[in-house]
Amino acid sequence: MFEGEKQIDKVAATHLLNSSIIHLLNYSIIHLLNYSLTQLFNYSLTPPMRPIAIASLLAVILLSLSFTKKTEKAPKQNLSEYGFFTGSIADLKPAERVFFYEVNAPLFSDYAEKSRFIYLPPGAQMIGHPTEVFDFPTGTVIIKSFYYSNDVRHPEQGRRIIETRLLLREEKGWKALEYIWNEAQTDAVLEVAGATLPVAWKDEKGKQRQLDYVIPNLNQCKGCHSYDGRFVPIGTTTRQLNRDTEAGNQLIQWKNLGVLILPDDFDVKTAAHLTDYRQTALTAPAAEINRAARAYLDGNCAHCHNAHGPASTSGMFLGVENNDPERLGIGKPPVAAGRGSGNRRYGIVPGKPGESILLYRMESNDPGIRMPELGRQSAHQEGVELIKIWIKSL
Repeated sequence: MFEGEKQIDKVAATHLLNSSIIHLLNYSIIHLLNYSLTQLFNYSLTPPMRPIAIASLLAVILLSLSFTKKTEKAPKQNLSEYGFFTGSIADLKPAERVFFYEVNAPLFSDYAEKSRFIYLPPGAQMIGHPTEVFDFPTGTVIIKSFYYSNDVRHPEQGRRIIETRLLLREEKGWKALEYIWNEAQTDAVLEVAGATLPVAWKDEKGKQRQLDYVIPNLNQCKGCHSYDGRFVPIGTTTRQLNRDTEAGNQLIQWKNLGVLILPDDFDVKTAAHLTDYRQTALTAPAAEINRAARAYLDGNCAHCHNAHGPASTSGMFLGVENNDPERLGIGKPPVAAGRGSGNRRYGIVPGKPGESILLYRMESNDPGIRMPELGRQSAHQEGVELIKIWIKSL
């Protein structure tokens, strides 16, 4: 049996168990309600006992309403049930109200490629923000699928979609869901516990690559998607989305479609914008290397390394807006790196990447040392080379 089929069997068993529990609880609530009503209209009850019977009835009704509310929001078992895509689901062709988007400085995820979409309810609009994550209406779903092309040089040779992650905007906040694709690529099934799947592909140089791709469990999502303890999206900011495509700037496209609210004086040329580090040659002038490196750190590190993120206590803030050299790590000793420091004294030592903790942790594959801690099993060699050249230029 394929590993993916094992995961699907496990998910099916979990849902069967959940279904049984729901039926049992429904049965129990019905009998409690029946008993409470019987007692309430039992005229043999003494007056002191009737308030108790009424209180019991109200408690059962509240329990029933609470349980019903929770079960109504149960996540769908299959990705196809949402109707985000039309035609063959593996083509990821967006349905109505589902909008494709790209980011300027993507997060490295073990060389997986990504396809990103935002679903907006009918009549709903996003609200742009100059520096922070956009505001999204209740009912929004951010959709991100991770896949490997069989041969990166020849997309026509097909691909294997590994997982699709959903961020659902509910009244109380954001909720993450994870769907793992089956071997046949006909659907993806809900999974909360994560998984490890072997993947193989040919890279842009034609080299055969393989690794064990780790799908995070839902609790691990909070490790990065956190702002002052609140669960938030990553990457839906002006600096990431202010990007030109063949059809024009994608923010302006959304504004023209009536799904994004931007200030009247919004100008793509002066608005925040991250350099696409993938398009920067390592032989580029120092100023271009600096822009690319800062964009890389913003896209790969700053969602944790900021004053409101999970790594706020490190005192190392890697967002592109930070211009304080010490906060960036230059000449800054670690707060508490342990063996993660590699016996190096400072986060960044100008001109000396081999003495910089930042580069040491980027190069490592050791789970107790590597940065980012989650989302990768292998080092991003191109990213490492970019940061190495950047530190040399400082």
